Amino acid sequence: MKIIKILFAFCGAVLLNGCAATLLPVSVTKNSGLSEYKYVYITPTSGITSTTGGVYGGSYGVYGSTQTKSIYPSDIIAGIMIKKGFTQVPNITPEIATQTLIINYGESGRRNVGLGYTIEVTLQFLSAKTHEIVCISTAEGQGATEADDIRIAINRALDEVFPSK
Repeated sequence: MKIIKILFAFCGAVLLNGCAATLLPVSVTKNSGLSEYKYVYITPTSGITSTTGGVYGGSYGVYGSTQTKSIYPSDIIAGIMIKKGFTQVPNITPEIATQTLIINYGESGRRNVGLGYTIEVTLQFLSAKTHEIVCISTAEGQGATEADDIRIAINRALDEVFPSK
């Protein structure tokens, strides 16, 4: 009986592991260094709301629950960049343009994996003075909701551009 329980636990672990997605590696293209920048202007994004839920029941009735999460990708980017030592500015002035990065966010794809999908995001870093591309980072994420997917992808994209020391 003990062997059956161990075998059942092992099979369950293998099945759960098979449902987890292996995220693609983060892609980063740096056209110039980022050390000369100390300010960031982050292009505002609209909010993203996602809901997940389930229904379950028994002999006493049917029950359900939902979970709703909302995020603003620009707020996530701002928080990480501030934590990395950058100063977020509300607009770009000529006095600081040479030291300012513009960061644009975009959702750039989805990929079906296992029982769900991943969301891919791309972050574009531009020089505020010349509007030339300084860096592009693309990463995907997968979580419980689309909001989680995006948060994970943004974190992965920025961690690869600005690795921890």
